[in-house]
Amino acid sequence: MKDASHLIALQTRLAVAKKTKEIELRKVWIVQIEKEIAHEKAFIGFEDLSPEITDLSDDDLLAELLG
Repeated sequence: MKDASHLIALQTRLAVAKKTKEIELRKVWIVQIEKEIAHEKAFIGFEDLSPEITDLSDDDLLAELLG
């Protein structure tokens, strides 16, 4: 089984910003993080999953990570 911890860490980085300056900084990072997420999904074989699993909104993703 492949390790999904890097994918989870990348997605978490998008969801944790709370302060205005953090949010502004993370907006700059988002494009690169999304590219990394796509590569991680391809590497661990998530590209074959249904859209309901891979295309979560930020709020849904955060709920999944915290839940």
